[in-house]
Amino acid sequence: MAMQRTILEKAEPVAEGAVSLLLRGADGPLAPWEPGAHIDLALPNWLTRQYSLCGDPADLDTYRVAVRHDRLSRGGSEYIHLFLDEGHTLDVSVPRNNFPLLPASEYLFLAGGIGITPIVPMLTAAVEAGASATLVYMGGSLATMPFVDELRAAYGSRVRIHATERHGRPDFAAKAAALGPRTLVYCCGPAPMLEAAEAAFPAQQLHIEHFRPAAKKFAPNEPFDVHCARSQRTVRVGAEDSMLDALNHAGFRIPSGCREGVCGSCEIALVEGEPEHRDDIGAPPGRMYCCVSRALSSGLTVDL
Repeated sequence: MAMQRTILEKAEPVAEGAVSLLLRGADGPLAPWEPGAHIDLALPNWLTRQYSLCGDPADLDTYRVAVRHDRLSRGGSEYIHLFLDEGHTLDVSVPRNNFPLLPASEYLFLAGGIGITPIVPMLTAAVEAGASATLVYMGGSLATMPFVDELRAAYGSRVRIHATERHGRPDFAAKAAALGPRTLVYCCGPAPMLEAAEAAFPAQQLHIEHFRPAAKKFAPNEPFDVHCARSQRTVRVGAEDSMLDALNHAGFRIPSGCREGVCGSCEIALVEGEPEHRDDIGAPPGRMYCCVSRALSSGLTVDL
């Protein structure tokens, strides 16, 4: 995975428990990106975490992300909030986009809490393209919602704020009933919000990004073989092993980030065999995410 060197130029609070990081390219312009993209951020405590880009895609001198301090942090957000100082050098990946903004004449954007981060540049792009665009932004209180003032100042009545402790949750069923047939709905936020959106809006118009994998059930793991076509080697994946770990232990250096099937950093090319896709991204034909996915056939052939 290609990495880029950046310097943390500015870290500033953008809401209670949320901080914005402005990362400046240390070696010149950074790789381009489009709304919905995210980066892997390699932290000095050896953890790698994924964060949606929420700055201006036209500004290739800097990337901006926002991070909420998660009380159940696995070490990433806690390190950023408590120990990461301005001036630190940080490696970041080339942006990947599993949540692209498709062309449309009308958009409804739904954001919950820190789920606003991929939505900010989407709203900007939609408005600049001349589309009809509305943002419904939800959070427990105004104090905990990043970028509220920025969004209100830039987009006025296009932005509808719901502080749920005061106003309750918006009626998704009513919004779905009023939805135009060509309106695309983009949604990012906590799992209960995503589930409510999936229940209310037509699947063909709804686009969702998960921060955590959705609960799914699969048959018990079975061992299988992975034949690596280019190197002519075969790697056994035990029932208790992930395909990613087995390949890494065999000497194949496959990048990984979330290890939960939501970031896409461990994507590999599939040559032959029937995979069992367990990710939340939706692997394109001929690809798979080996951190969680397995084989339905007795083996798989991959391009390694």
